[in-house]
Amino acid sequence: MWGGRFSDKPSDIMQAINVSIGFDKHMAEQDVRGSKAHADMLAMGGIITDTDNAAIQQGLDDVLGEIRAGTFPYRDEFEDIHLNIEARLSEFIGETAGRLHTARSRNDQVATDFRLWVRDQLDGFDESIAHLQRALLGQAKSHTDTLMPGFTHLQVAQPVTFGHHMLAYVEMFGRDRSRFTDCRRRMNESPLGAAALAGTPYPIDRDMTSSALGFDAPMANSLDAVSARDFALEALSCASICATHLSRLAEEIVIWTSTQFAFVSLSDKFTTGSSIMPQKRNPDAAELVRAKVGRISGALVSLTMVMKGLPLAYSKDMQEDKEPVFEAFAALSLALAAMAGMAADLTPNKANMAKAAGSAFSTATDLADWLVRELGLPFRQAHHATGEIVALAERQGKALHELSLADMQSVKPQIHDGVYDVLSAENSVASRTSYGGTAPVNVKVQAGIWRKRLAD
Repeated sequence: MWGGRFSDKPSDIMQAINVSIGFDKHMAEQDVRGSKAHADMLAMGGIITDTDNAAIQQGLDDVLGEIRAGTFPYRDEFEDIHLNIEARLSEFIGETAGRLHTARSRNDQVATDFRLWVRDQLDGFDESIAHLQRALLGQAKSHTDTLMPGFTHLQVAQPVTFGHHMLAYVEMFGRDRSRFTDCRRRMNESPLGAAALAGTPYPIDRDMTSSALGFDAPMANSLDAVSARDFALEALSCASICATHLSRLAEEIVIWTSTQFAFVSLSDKFTTGSSIMPQKRNPDAAELVRAKVGRISGALVSLTMVMKGLPLAYSKDMQEDKEPVFEAFAALSLALAAMAGMAADLTPNKANMAKAAGSAFSTATDLADWLVRELGLPFRQAHHATGEIVALAERQGKALHELSLADMQSVKPQIHDGVYDVLSAENSVASRTSYGGTAPVNVKVQAGIWRKRLAD
């Protein structure tokens, strides 16, 4: 490509470190899209002839056909996807292919391709997350009143419903979708036409190419256009947060499917066995999803380090921007699909969860609230009295509802038998009717709201 300036070919080592076709071929379709839009614009502006443009468009269609059929001849000698496509186009239509690169540089070309690729991925993530939300919502609708313990510090805290727990993740993933949407909106400007870094003297129409490629507008500064990678950093940041949510849910599935908890079970579709222990059913899919956050967050750190010291505008360091993004997005896509499958596959063990929901004095807060409401105690006094009653129950090896009225009156003589109305896990859950609370009536309402949102 630059044979006019150089008299010798690159060394084998230089070729090895410089070549990127092994990974940037992921952007092959985006490169063709960008080139077709650029050629149309050149013809519209009279920079190339309509005849040349017709040949270029047909040749690019032929190239795209090979790419989609898996027969495109990717060659290391042409270094990257852009030169590979240009070389193949030359083989199809001859020297006319050389007119395609008029008024552009590989710098704005790669920036455009990369934005198009990331944008396509964000669109895919939106639907993948929505699919996961629908699976979680299905569980929530089926288990609006299924009891389970709510935890803090992984200690039983208060009873909640399984449906409420599932909706917590629906909310989290809803924010993930919102973050990806915001990221897409910010990145949706076209670098094409910025050329190497300073623009071009040709009478190009950047609005035309921007519109043709689905961008909202061309980028306003040519230096920024070719050197910015914050769109990829932001996308990776969104991906890392989403992967963290996936990892938290995966961790709960690992815990819940253990023999010690036995809250839920997974079918053979999402578990594996052991090579030596025939009784084992391992939640490997959940464990692998849990691990993906390391790869995805690592990509964010990797790209941040690549970009942190680069002066404007383009440096070859930026060839290292794509591989971590490609790998991270592939990992997130697989993790989302796996989690959606597991979420739909989960079978709750209602009996075990209900038993755990009423364990460890989980309705102690309900008792304290009852002392405030019924006896008029300040909450701090009620909290102290409840602590004494819990200690009494613990010494006797009983649950709170198993204590006699006389036992409780030994702590607070004013307590009457109405206290038993709040000591069951079922009544505790039903009482939590404040907005955002776990009461089954609330869960049904929120599930209905999300059903409408996800149907849009």
